[in-house]
Amino acid sequence: MELKQTPLHTIHKEMGAKMVPFGGWDMPVQYTGIIQEHLTTRSAAGLFDVSHMGEIFVTGNEADVLSFLESVTCNTITGMKVGQVQYNAVVNENGGLVDDITVYKFSDSKYMICSNASNYPAVTKHLETYKKGNVTVVDDSKNWHQIALQGPKADEIFSKYLGKDLSSILYYHFEEMNWKGETIIVSRTGYTGEDGFEIYTSNTLGVNIWKDLLEIGKDFGLVPVGLGARDTLRLEAKYPLYGHELNAEWTPVESGINFIVKEKPAPYLGYTRIIADKKNGPKRKVVGIRLLEPGVLRENFPIFSADGKEIGKSTSGTHSPSRKESLGLAILDTEFAKNQMEVFVEIRGQKKLAKVETGAFIQGSVRNNR
Repeated sequence: MELKQTPLHTIHKEMGAKMVPFGGWDMPVQYTGIIQEHLTTRSAAGLFDVSHMGEIFVTGNEADVLSFLESVTCNTITGMKVGQVQYNAVVNENGGLVDDITVYKFSDSKYMICSNASNYPAVTKHLETYKKGNVTVVDDSKNWHQIALQGPKADEIFSKYLGKDLSSILYYHFEEMNWKGETIIVSRTGYTGEDGFEIYTSNTLGVNIWKDLLEIGKDFGLVPVGLGARDTLRLEAKYPLYGHELNAEWTPVESGINFIVKEKPAPYLGYTRIIADKKNGPKRKVVGIRLLEPGVLRENFPIFSADGKEIGKSTSGTHSPSRKESLGLAILDTEFAKNQMEVFVEIRGQKKLAKVETGAFIQGSVRNNR
């Protein structure tokens, strides 16, 4: 199947980016090097092409829209304020995840769902299947461009570019603003553990903003960043990735995003299983893990207890540029998913000592508090 291309595809190649397939898209994995791009995002700022993400709009009668969204997600939509962004998940009948999402509230009758690149067609289909009443679901992804500006200097760079103070945009909130003749969406969100913005525009304007930001950001140390550093950054921040920590079989409690699971007056899809996990504790769950011996943690490495019992597997892993050690995420039997518990990871036939780490791997400019 032919890979999709974002509007920045030609520019990535002109900039010398190494391109790789990702979720059906041809995407830049790195420009100058993963470690350099990672550390620059942590110390200054990085610019990411995330136009492969999906934008799905849900509109209609206020009561019908709210009832519908509550019935297909595990976090509570009721009580969201206009201009607020919420981390949430679309769940299936079995209590697994169709996708983890962010929900943007524009009004009581208009919401936007930002969905992962490989999943937004499935999310749209799922929403269409379960919608009731006066509700319209529109996948408008092809008409939206999205870039992410992340890092401790992101606010300074973007404020200078727009010529306005952005302190009114709080963490996990957004504003619509007029820029270059169109209404754009700017949210203080991201996937790195750092402060920053995700910028939604038309495709043409998005390409121009990308160029402008790289130019104006030179004095601040801004660099373009590929998927390689995006992955190492999100792992240090302990953010899950669909297909690794999240999937159609595991509940959000098992997947380590227990904090978005809420009880609701009207049950949502998979409610009984999800709430049972929430109340009783799951048999297994995703936690952080770091190697104490030489080696690099990758996904699907078997993990054992001290007495040799297989107790789970790694779901993601990397060599952390910030901590200079190998770390990642793993799904473990709950009795072993305790902070500082010693476990063993099998790497190429050798069992390496590791420790479970339930706390933060890094303290970025935004705490891991979605």
